[in-house]
Amino acid sequence: MKLSKRIENLPPYLFVQISKKIAEKRAKGEEVISFAIGDPDLPTPKHILAELCKAAEDPSNHRYPETEGLPVLRKAMAEWYQKRFGVKLNPDTEVLPLIGSKEGIGHAAWCFLDPGDIALVPNPAYPVYAISSQLAGAEVFNLPLNKGNNFLPNLEAIPQNILSKAKVLWINYPNNPTGAVAGLSFFQEVSNFAAKHNLAVCHDGPYSEIAFDGYKPVSFLEADGAKDVGIEFHSLSKSYNMTGWRIGMAVGNAKMIDALRRFKSNLDSGIPQAIQLMAIAALNGSQEIINQNCAIYQRRRDRLVEALRNIGMEVTAPKASLYIWAPVPESYTSASFATELLDKTGVVVTPGTGYGTAGEGYIRLSLTVPDEQIEKGIAKLTGYKKSS
Repeated sequence: MKLSKRIENLPPYLFVQISKKIAEKRAKGEEVISFAIGDPDLPTPKHILAELCKAAEDPSNHRYPETEGLPVLRKAMAEWYQKRFGVKLNPDTEVLPLIGSKEGIGHAAWCFLDPGDIALVPNPAYPVYAISSQLAGAEVFNLPLNKGNNFLPNLEAIPQNILSKAKVLWINYPNNPTGAVAGLSFFQEVSNFAAKHNLAVCHDGPYSEIAFDGYKPVSFLEADGAKDVGIEFHSLSKSYNMTGWRIGMAVGNAKMIDALRRFKSNLDSGIPQAIQLMAIAALNGSQEIINQNCAIYQRRRDRLVEALRNIGMEVTAPKASLYIWAPVPESYTSASFATELLDKTGVVVTPGTGYGTAGEGYIRLSLTVPDEQIEKGIAKLTGYKKSS
């Protein structure tokens, strides 16, 4: 049997490798505290689960769902965007429910890129942007994100010969892995730039509801002309602790939404209707859960930042997202420092290079760790001594 070249050349997904390392340590009887994966440990709110249980009893929800989702769900998504960001969306043409936003992100490349085209992708970044572009046969041009540019891409530095072949621009704020944020002025710059160079913008915004110290992230679609050039991916995973239920959305440009809908309809059968009704309960119900989540994550952020500073790391507390992006000590690489922490303390962090070459010199820590485990991890870090 011979596999396709695209699969043979496909690297293992970052978190699969991390999970394997954790399992190996635990199999030896060693205690491991993992700050590696951004999967909320907080439970799905009871009123949302109650709607799922009720819907599961209805036989009409036991059949194939439609790819485009229930009209009442698209309406709830549009109304949520109107209330949260002041963005008006047509639920029939500008909203598409997804089986988790990762699914839509992975499929988007096949809708907007042909072999030989170029996708403009931040580096470091969520790996799916680049991987899906490569699977679709496109080339990836990296847009370096670094502390000097506040982890925002320098669009004007993109060479003209690259722009002439580029068709898609990926952005993601609040950012994974850096925790950086972007204001409306940056989104307006992106909108104008995309219109000038005929680019399709894909903004991944699943962390918009996880913010601290009174900061309130904005949507890319709030920028003038944004709906003319792009779409935004959003998820209920982080906002409502629903990662395991797999539901998100793509919203924005009607032509792009229709392309994604047509592609999906040939590959999947949509989101189970009971989960769609569960999502409606989340979007239409009390949003207090978001405030409660943010208070918990902010407390964890403060504890971890303090612990990292106490072992000599120069860490900036993020304004939003679920991650701390920490520069490693001098003389270490991202991988060597992550390995040393695991070996010496049993604490797992993600090497910055897992998100791209420009992630060298950093590690990422997630805040989605129960408080008891956070304190154990801090105790382990406190006893850490660097190799001489």
